[in-house]
Parts: sequence; C-alpha cells; structure tokens
Amino acid sequence: MLLAHISDLHLDGTERATERAVRVVRYLNGLSRRPDAVLVTGDIADHGAPEEYAQAAELLAGLRAPAYTCPGNHDDRAAYRKVLLGEDGAGDPGAAVNRVHHVAGHALLMCDSTIPGEDAGRFDARTLDWLERTLDDLDGAPALPAFHHPPAALRHPVLDGMNLLNADDLARLLAGRRNVPALFAGHAHTPAATVFAGRPLLVAPGVVSTVRMPWEAGEGFTDRAAPPGVAFHVVDEDGGVTTHFRVVA
Repeated sequence: MLLAHISDLHLDGTERATERAVRVVRYLNGLSRRPDAVLVTGDIADHGAPEEYAQAAELLAGLRAPAYTCPGNHDDRAAYRKVLLGEDGAGDPGAAVNRVHHVAGHALLMCDSTIPGEDAGRFDARTLDWLERTLDDLDGAPALPAFHHPPAALRHPVLDGMNLLNADDLARLLAGRRNVPALFAGHAHTPAATVFAGRPLLVAPGVVSTVRMPWEAGEGFTDRAAPPGVAFHVVDEDGGVTTHFRVVA
C-alpha cells in the first residue's frame, strides 16, 4: 500500500497558500502510480472559516486518489464537518471528528487531537474510547492511526510545548497491540521520524511553510521560502513501513 501524506495547508484565500496547495495536488496527480490514499493531517484551514473549507474541498476533490482528513488546531470542528465533510450538522457539531477508512486491507484511523482554542493537543475521553473500541473491533487487522499533534518530542523548543499533552494515555492504549505498525502526525511543519510507544512516529512536512530548527540559519520561526513537502509511506504486507520525504519544487 502506498500512502501520500501531507499536512498544514493553512488555506486562507491568499494567492500564496493556494499556489502551494495546488502545486502539491498537481505533483501527486502526476505520479506514475496513484497512491492508495492521501492522508491530510490537519490545519487544513488557517482560520477555520467556511470559505477556507470550500476551497479545501475543491482542491482535495481534484486528487486522483481518495483523500482522508483529520482536524488540526487551526481548524473549526463545526465548519469542518459541514463544509469539508458535507455533514448536515446533526448531533454535536463541536464533538471530536474521528473516522475510520478501510484501504487495501488496512484501517486508516483519522483521529481528532485538537483542543478548541488551543495550540497543543489532547485525545479527549470520547476519542480515546473510540480509538480503543475501533482497534478492538478490527480483531488484529492492521491499523494506522493518523492525527495532528505529535505525541513525542521533536527536539524543538517551541514545537515540543505544543504537542499531544496526554501522550501517556495513547501509549497505554497501544500497549500490546501488535497490529499498529506506525503512527502518522502533522503540526510541526517539518519532516521528522522518531519512535513512540515502540513504533515509528512519522511526521509530514508542511505545505504552507517549514519550521526552522534551532541549528538552522535564518530569521523567524518559519521559512516561508522553503518548498512544500510530501511524505510517502510504503506499507508492506508484513506490517513494515518505509517512509520517503520529497519536496515539491
């Protein structure tokens, strides 16, 4: 299974953000092999406005592969549900948005790690319950959770204060589950790979910008001139995950 993974589009109606997102869509559509799915791990909109999600829906509909999303800290759950997901608003529009998609024999678990109004993340009680029940129902079939906030330190003095606050709860939930070979996240605006709960944690680069690491030259928290990026995850039949990062010139 081939997964393309993008994150942090921050669509805001400006020419700059739009051009970068369009460039990534064109790049993915030009691949010689169509990905089985495109994962979009949050901060799809910059202000959570309905018109931003309308633009996102149009862009993602133009992909040759199905796109599966989860919200980030810049997203608004109610507008995300109504405009991007096309839901009618029944139920609690402010509740966490968690979805499972079955692709090529794997379950892609798109999880909501957001805390409305805050930059850091948390899996609330309903999300943890949903994740546990969904994994139990899979009865050992391979599952790949994807969400916005990394649950492990990325060694950046600012980013590490805005990650998943209750990572220990997630680690306990994953303990002993051999059918979760890797975890995918966004939020950091930098391609990264580390380990969490004994399995790979793979972080997509940002589309709208790249965060400067402390040892890099340059002014400002982000490098807006750096090209957008994409992660490709190749998932083997035996559960192995190999990741390649690419910039989109």
